[in-house]
Amino acid sequence: MPRLFTGLEIPAEIGQSLSNLRGGLPGARWIDPENYHVTLRFIGDIDGASANEIASMLFRVDRKPFEVKVQGLQSFGGRKPRAVVATIAPSKPLMDLQAELERMMQRIGLDPEGRKFIPHVTLARLHDATDRDVADYLSIRGYFPSKAFMAERFVLFSSRASTGGGPYVVEDAYELCE
Repeated sequence: MPRLFTGLEIPAEIGQSLSNLRGGLPGARWIDPENYHVTLRFIGDIDGASANEIASMLFRVDRKPFEVKVQGLQSFGGRKPRAVVATIAPSKPLMDLQAELERMMQRIGLDPEGRKFIPHVTLARLHDATDRDVADYLSIRGYFPSKAFMAERFVLFSSRASTGGGPYVVEDAYELCE
């Protein structure tokens, strides 16, 4: 069964820039830049028939390209940090696309996503990193000039069941048209 999710790909030049932020954080397992993405909707482990239904249904999305702005770093997990992420500005076109994908997945019978959508790119998963180590890392690396790109498509990714971080495979791409 494939594990599926929809997302936005990160252009190579922005991925390279983000990868320069790697290092200097004990307990971090850094994600390879070719696996950077913005998850729009995690779908999960799906049987082949459902995967085909989802893939064909996503072609119905009719949205225009939009700008995506990468604008800083933060951690997820509070006092028990579990990830360092690059934050993505929550623009209206991005939030509307995510909401449409959420509605589509519920329409075919998937449970609603349990967490509020916070657009981000995971840079590192944390194991035994202290909140102090993360705070120190963010104080040194947390600010960087915003980077922007045009999202001209979203994709259906698959991944193997693993401890996270890829590799991810683009199963299908869905153009955002003018």
